Amino acid sequence: MIRFIFVAATVILFLILSIPLMLVEFLIGKKNRRLRDVQSLAVIQCVFRLILWMAGVKITVKGRENVPTDQAVLYVGNHRSYFDILVGYVTVPSLTGFVAKKEMEKIPLLSSWMKLVNCLFLDRVNLKEGLKTILAGIEQVKRGVSVWIFPEGTRNKNDDPLDMLTFKEGSLKIAEKSGCYVVPVALTGTAEVFEQHFPKIKPSHVTITFGEPFHTKELPPEVKKFPGAYTEEQIKAMLRLQLAEGQNL
Repeated sequence: MIRFIFVAATVILFLILSIPLMLVEFLIGKKNRRLRDVQSLAVIQCVFRLILWMAGVKITVKGRENVPTDQAVLYVGNHRSYFDILVGYVTVPSLTGFVAKKEMEKIPLLSSWMKLVNCLFLDRVNLKEGLKTILAGIEQVKRGVSVWIFPEGTRNKNDDPLDMLTFKEGSLKIAEKSGCYVVPVALTGTAEVFEQHFPKIKPSHVTITFGEPFHTKELPPEVKKFPGAYTEEQIKAMLRLQLAEGQNL
Protein backbone atom coordinates (compact mmCIF):
# COMPACT_ATOMS: atom_id res chain seq x y z
CA MET A 1 0.00 0.00 0.00
CA ILE A 2 2.97 2.36 0.52
CA ARG A 3 3.60 2.63 -3.22
CA PHE A 4 -0.09 3.31 -3.86
CA ILE A 5 -0.15 6.09 -1.26
CA PHE A 6 2.95 7.75 -2.71
CA VAL A 7 1.66 7.52 -6.27
CA ALA A 8 -1.80 8.80 -5.35
CA ALA A 9 -0.32 11.67 -3.34
CA THR A 10 1.99 12.59 -6.22
CA VAL A 11 -0.91 12.74 -8.68
CA ILE A 12 -3.10 14.82 -6.37
CA LEU A 13 -0.31 17.25 -5.46
CA PHE A 14 0.67 17.68 -9.10
CA LEU A 15 -2.88 18.43 -10.19
CA ILE A 16 -3.30 21.04 -7.45
CA LEU A 17 0.14 22.67 -7.53
CA SER A 18 0.29 22.78 -11.32
CA ILE A 19 -2.81 24.96 -11.72
CA PRO A 20 -0.71 28.13 -12.35
CA LEU A 21 1.42 26.24 -14.89
CA MET A 22 -1.71 24.93 -16.56
CA LEU A 23 -3.05 28.46 -16.95
CA VAL A 24 0.27 29.60 -18.42
CA GLU A 25 0.18 26.78 -20.96
CA PHE A 26 -3.37 27.66 -21.98
CA LEU A 27 -2.29 31.28 -22.56
CA ILE A 28 0.77 30.18 -24.55
CA GLY A 29 -1.48 27.95 -26.63
CA LYS A 30 -3.50 30.94 -27.83
CA LYS A 31 -0.42 32.37 -29.53
CA ASN A 32 1.71 29.31 -30.23
CA ARG A 33 -0.14 25.97 -30.20
CA ARG A 34 2.94 23.95 -31.10
CA LEU A 35 5.02 25.40 -28.28
CA ARG A 36 2.22 24.68 -25.83
CA ASP A 37 1.98 21.10 -27.05
CA VAL A 38 5.71 20.49 -26.72
CA GLN A 39 5.97 22.06 -23.26
CA SER A 40 2.88 20.34 -21.88
CA LEU A 41 4.03 16.94 -23.13
CA ALA A 42 7.44 17.47 -21.53
CA VAL A 43 5.78 18.22 -18.18
CA ILE A 44 3.52 15.16 -18.32
CA GLN A 45 6.38 12.90 -19.41
CA CYS A 46 8.42 14.08 -16.42
CA VAL A 47 5.55 13.39 -14.01
CA PHE A 48 4.82 10.01 -15.58
CA ARG A 49 8.48 8.96 -15.35
CA LEU A 50 8.42 9.86 -11.66
CA ILE A 51 5.26 7.81 -11.09
CA LEU A 52 6.67 4.83 -12.97
CA TRP A 53 9.85 5.05 -10.91
CA MET A 54 7.86 5.21 -7.67
CA ALA A 55 5.83 2.20 -8.80
CA GLY A 56 8.99 0.23 -9.53
CA VAL A 57 8.24 -0.16 -13.23
CA LYS A 58 11.10 -1.12 -15.54
CA ILE A 59 10.46 -0.63 -19.25
CA THR A 60 11.93 -2.47 -22.20
CA VAL A 61 11.22 -0.80 -25.54
CA LYS A 62 11.41 -2.79 -28.76
CA GLY A 63 10.91 -1.67 -32.34
CA ARG A 64 11.34 2.03 -31.65
CA GLU A 65 13.00 2.28 -35.06
CA ASN A 66 9.66 1.30 -36.64
CA VAL A 67 8.00 4.56 -35.63
CA PRO A 68 8.18 7.33 -38.26
CA THR A 69 9.53 10.49 -36.65
CA ASP A 70 8.82 12.88 -39.50
CA GLN A 71 5.03 12.52 -39.51
CA ALA A 72 2.07 11.81 -37.27
CA VAL A 73 0.80 8.24 -36.99
CA LEU A 74 -2.05 6.28 -35.47
CA TYR A 75 -0.83 4.06 -32.64
CA VAL A 76 -3.08 1.05 -32.11
CA GLY A 77 -2.48 -0.95 -28.95
CA ASN A 78 -3.88 -3.58 -26.62
CA HIS A 79 -5.23 -2.24 -23.33
CA ARG A 80 -4.94 -3.92 -19.93
CA SER A 81 -4.04 -1.16 -17.51
CA TYR A 82 -4.12 2.56 -16.76
CA PHE A 83 -0.34 2.24 -16.79
CA ASP A 84 -0.52 1.58 -20.55
CA ILE A 85 -1.02 5.31 -20.97
CA LEU A 86 1.92 6.25 -18.77
CA VAL A 87 4.23 3.84 -20.57
CA GLY A 88 2.94 5.03 -23.93
CA TYR A 89 3.53 8.70 -23.20
CA VAL A 90 7.13 8.21 -22.00
CA THR A 91 8.14 6.08 -24.99
CA VAL A 92 6.62 7.90 -27.99
CA PRO A 93 9.15 9.95 -30.01
CA SER A 94 6.91 12.93 -30.77
CA LEU A 95 3.66 14.72 -29.92
CA THR A 96 0.87 12.23 -29.22
CA GLY A 97 -2.61 12.33 -27.75
CA PHE A 98 -4.58 9.37 -26.44
CA VAL A 99 -8.23 8.66 -27.15
CA ALA A 100 -9.97 8.41 -23.78
CA LYS A 101 -13.52 7.61 -22.78
CA LYS A 102 -15.89 10.57 -22.59
CA GLU A 103 -16.36 10.14 -18.84
CA MET A 104 -12.75 11.26 -18.24
CA GLU A 105 -13.63 14.74 -19.47
CA LYS A 106 -15.69 15.32 -16.32
CA ILE A 107 -12.70 14.96 -13.96
CA PRO A 108 -11.51 18.44 -12.88
CA LEU A 109 -7.86 19.39 -13.50
CA LEU A 110 -7.02 15.94 -14.90
CA SER A 111 -9.14 16.57 -18.00
CA SER A 112 -7.52 19.99 -18.42
CA TRP A 113 -4.05 18.45 -18.59
CA MET A 114 -5.37 15.74 -20.91
CA LYS A 115 -6.54 18.44 -23.31
CA LEU A 116 -3.15 20.15 -23.07
CA VAL A 117 -1.47 16.94 -24.26
CA ASN A 118 -3.96 16.47 -27.11
CA CYS A 119 -6.17 13.75 -25.67
CA LEU A 120 -9.49 13.19 -27.39
CA PHE A 121 -12.66 12.15 -25.58
CA LEU A 122 -14.77 9.47 -27.23
CA ASP A 123 -18.46 8.96 -26.55
CA ARG A 124 -18.88 5.19 -26.95
CA VAL A 125 -22.69 5.41 -26.95
CA ASN A 126 -23.59 8.43 -29.07
CA LEU A 127 -22.52 7.67 -32.66
CA LYS A 128 -22.83 11.28 -33.76
CA GLU A 129 -20.53 12.47 -30.98
CA GLY A 130 -18.18 9.58 -31.70
CA LEU A 131 -17.92 10.72 -35.31
CA LYS A 132 -16.95 14.20 -34.14
CA THR A 133 -14.08 12.67 -32.18
CA ILE A 134 -12.90 10.75 -35.25
CA LEU A 135 -12.99 13.95 -37.31
CA ALA A 136 -11.04 15.76 -34.57
CA GLY A 137 -8.48 12.95 -34.64
CA ILE A 138 -8.08 13.30 -38.40
CA GLU A 139 -7.46 17.03 -38.05
CA GLN A 140 -5.01 16.36 -35.23
CA VAL A 141 -2.98 13.99 -37.38
CA LYS A 142 -2.98 16.52 -40.23
CA ARG A 143 -1.39 19.13 -37.97
CA GLY A 144 1.36 16.71 -36.97
CA VAL A 145 0.13 15.23 -33.69
CA SER A 146 -0.12 11.44 -33.47
CA VAL A 147 -3.15 9.69 -32.00
CA TRP A 148 -3.08 6.59 -29.78
CA ILE A 149 -6.21 4.47 -29.65
CA PHE A 150 -7.21 1.25 -27.88
CA PRO A 151 -9.60 -0.54 -30.30
CA GLU A 152 -10.82 -2.95 -27.62
CA GLY A 153 -12.88 -0.02 -26.37
CA THR A 154 -12.08 -0.61 -22.70
CA ARG A 155 -9.50 -2.28 -20.49
CA ASN A 156 -9.24 -6.01 -21.08
CA LYS A 157 -9.58 -7.74 -17.70
CA ASN A 158 -8.93 -11.30 -18.95
CA ASP A 159 -6.04 -13.10 -17.26
CA ASP A 160 -4.56 -14.21 -20.57
CA PRO A 161 -3.05 -11.19 -22.39
CA LEU A 162 -3.65 -12.99 -25.70
CA ASP A 163 -7.37 -13.21 -24.97
CA MET A 164 -8.08 -9.70 -26.19
CA LEU A 165 -11.45 -8.09 -26.75
CA THR A 166 -12.47 -7.84 -30.40
CA PHE A 167 -11.04 -4.76 -32.06
CA LYS A 168 -13.64 -2.29 -33.26
CA GLU A 169 -13.20 -1.67 -37.00
CA GLY A 170 -14.20 1.98 -36.72
CA SER A 171 -11.19 2.67 -34.53
CA LEU A 172 -8.91 2.80 -37.58
CA LYS A 173 -10.99 5.40 -39.43
CA ILE A 174 -8.53 8.11 -38.43
CA ALA A 175 -5.80 6.34 -40.40
CA GLU A 176 -8.09 5.47 -43.30
CA LYS A 177 -9.30 9.05 -43.75
CA SER A 178 -6.03 10.87 -43.02
CA GLY A 179 -3.77 8.45 -44.89
CA CYS A 180 -1.32 8.22 -41.97
CA TYR A 181 0.60 5.14 -40.96
CA VAL A 182 -0.83 2.68 -38.45
CA VAL A 183 1.71 1.52 -35.86
CA PRO A 184 0.65 -1.62 -33.95
CA VAL A 185 1.73 -1.57 -30.30
CA ALA A 186 1.93 -4.56 -27.94
CA LEU A 187 2.18 -4.13 -24.16
CA THR A 188 2.81 -6.75 -21.48
CA GLY A 189 3.41 -6.33 -17.76
CA THR A 190 1.25 -3.27 -17.13
CA ALA A 191 -1.71 -5.06 -15.50
CA GLU A 192 0.78 -6.60 -13.07
CA VAL A 193 1.56 -3.15 -11.71
CA PHE A 194 -1.89 -2.33 -10.38
CA GLU A 195 -5.04 -3.98 -11.75
CA GLN A 196 -4.17 -7.57 -10.83
CA HIS A 197 -3.92 -6.75 -7.12
CA PHE A 198 -5.92 -3.54 -6.63
CA PRO A 199 -5.37 -1.35 -4.62
CA LYS A 200 -1.71 -2.37 -4.24
CA ILE A 201 0.95 -1.20 -6.65
CA LYS A 202 3.77 -3.66 -7.26
CA PRO A 203 6.98 -3.47 -9.31
CA SER A 204 6.77 -4.96 -12.79
CA HIS A 205 8.84 -5.34 -15.92
CA VAL A 206 6.89 -3.85 -18.79
CA THR A 207 7.68 -4.58 -22.41
CA ILE A 208 6.37 -2.34 -25.17
CA THR A 209 6.88 -3.28 -28.80
CA PHE A 210 6.24 -0.98 -31.74
CA GLY A 211 5.42 -3.06 -34.79
CA GLU A 212 6.02 -2.35 -38.44
CA PRO A 213 3.90 0.57 -39.69
CA PHE A 214 1.48 0.12 -42.56
CA HIS A 215 -1.04 2.08 -44.60
CA THR A 216 -4.55 0.68 -44.55
CA LYS A 217 -4.94 1.33 -48.28
CA GLU A 218 -1.91 -0.88 -48.99
CA LEU A 219 -3.20 -3.94 -47.14
CA PRO A 220 -3.83 -7.13 -49.14
CA PRO A 221 -7.35 -7.23 -50.66
CA GLU A 222 -8.44 -10.10 -48.40
CA VAL A 223 -7.89 -8.05 -45.23
CA LYS A 224 -8.32 -4.50 -46.51
CA LYS A 225 -12.00 -4.37 -45.50
CA PHE A 226 -11.16 -5.39 -41.91
CA PRO A 227 -8.06 -3.42 -40.87
CA GLY A 228 -9.05 -3.71 -37.21
CA ALA A 229 -8.98 -7.51 -37.31
CA TYR A 230 -5.70 -7.40 -39.23
CA THR A 231 -4.10 -5.11 -36.63
CA GLU A 232 -5.41 -7.30 -33.83
CA GLU A 233 -3.61 -10.30 -35.33
CA GLN A 234 -0.41 -8.30 -35.71
CA ILE A 235 -0.52 -7.33 -32.03
CA LYS A 236 -1.28 -10.90 -30.94
CA ALA A 237 1.78 -12.10 -32.83
CA MET A 238 3.90 -9.46 -31.08
CA LEU A 239 2.46 -10.46 -27.69
CA ARG A 240 3.25 -14.12 -28.31
CA LEU A 241 6.84 -13.19 -29.03
CA GLN A 242 7.07 -11.04 -25.92
CA LEU A 243 5.66 -13.78 -23.72
CA ALA A 244 7.95 -16.41 -25.26
CA GLU A 245 11.02 -14.24 -24.74
CA GLY A 246 9.95 -13.57 -21.15
CA GLN A 247 9.68 -17.30 -20.40
CA ASN A 248 13.16 -17.88 -21.81
CA LEU A 249 14.82 -15.34 -19.53
